Amino acid sequence: MSKTKGWIIFAAVVMLTVAAVVLCFVFAPSRVSITVAVLAAVVCISLPFFMAFEKGRLTPRRIVLLAVMTSLSVVSRIVFAPLPHFKPVTAMTMISGVYLGPVCGFVSGVLTALISNFYFGQGLYTPYQMVAWGLIGLISALLSKPLKKSLPLALIFAALSGVFYSLVMDLWTVIGMDEGFNLSRYGAAIISSLPITAIYCISNVLFTLLLFKPIGKKLDRVITKFGE
Repeated sequence: MSKTKGWIIFAAVVMLTVAAVVLCFVFAPSRVSITVAVLAAVVCISLPFFMAFEKGRLTPRRIVLLAVMTSLSVVSRIVFAPLPHFKPVTAMTMISGVYLGPVCGFVSGVLTALISNFYFGQGLYTPYQMVAWGLIGLISALLSKPLKKSLPLALIFAALSGVFYSLVMDLWTVIGMDEGFNLSRYGAAIISSLPITAIYCISNVLFTLLLFKPIGKKLDRVITKFGE
């Protein structure tokens, strides 16, 4: 399968899963149905990773780099547990996406949420965290060229990622509170969570400023040295 054809299939999977989630919001707006739809979206969008692995398109070295970055992301979230909402996860996921590619970026975000929640506690909110961080990793990979060239742009993206993550988690807040999606409650949740959103944005910017270039250079050096 050509790279272009693979991306077309991937885009189709993403659009279909997003459409399924939207339909669940509209026609079956219950907590369980929406959460199941979100979890199904995570599984479906993750399929390209497993397909790439089966086809041998991810070399063992790149898989090792993915494992290292995911492990660092998980450990960093646990280390910063005493500081609520102040975590390096988004910065680490961005780095994985920019330097290791879209599949690795998405999977790093998804696995970070899933694995670290064995420490923080699993719940129906876990799929929302998986989707949020996974999409941040995917989008950062698609924007890898401009993000590599401009640290200010990377910092802006990090701040916007904090807003995006907060908006996704506010969905869970409303659905968990109201047994379904309610637009007015969602607006109230967004407003009430502004202080937390601000912490997300500040932490993302600070950790991206500290980690993006140093870790990125190390990954670039490994990839260049071994011809990845």
